[in-house]
Amino acid sequence: MEMIHQRCCGLDVHKKSVVACVITPEGKDIRTFGTMTKDLLELVDWLTEWRVSHVAMESTGVYWKPIYNLLEGAFTLLVVNAHHIKVVPGRKTDVKDAEWITDLLRHGLITGSFIPERSQRELRELLCYRQSLIQERSRLINTIEKVLEGANIKLGAVVSHVAGASGRAMLEAVAWGNEEPQALAELAKGRLH
Repeated sequence: MEMIHQRCCGLDVHKKSVVACVITPEGKDIRTFGTMTKDLLELVDWLTEWRVSHVAMESTGVYWKPIYNLLEGAFTLLVVNAHHIKVVPGRKTDVKDAEWITDLLRHGLITGSFIPERSQRELRELLCYRQSLIQERSRLINTIEKVLEGANIKLGAVVSHVAGASGRAMLEAVAWGNEEPQALAELAKGRLH
């Protein structure tokens, strides 16, 4: 079988450890690294010492992301679907998994998943976080409306948006103990007033 990549490394990635197997014309070496930044920087140095050109790893949850971020630009990286690698029975250890990934990479038998450029990944992460904040805000507003209805406070019947300027002002006044209807009505803003 033809060797595609002469200097390659397979990584078996876990939450607290990364098992790395390097195979080059000079030999083979297997090491286990932690997943803290200083440990991953040691991994980068170790791969550089071996003059590795290609690195493959499984797309295990989110654990591959910090490793990818540190290796990006220094090596040709492949993030491979774990299902495509794990189909061979009999491998039971992390070391064997790392060796298997390296062997598949050496022979060009695996292809990497599409990973967008760093700027696109960061933008996507930011947009996903923004979306989760919007959804959380909606859940909180719905909870506030339910609590108010349960307490027989009909703020939702008076204001169109409980979380709008008028609604927030009235809620704050009620929270401070002001229950006077006229005083609460004075807090209405704009057309509601």
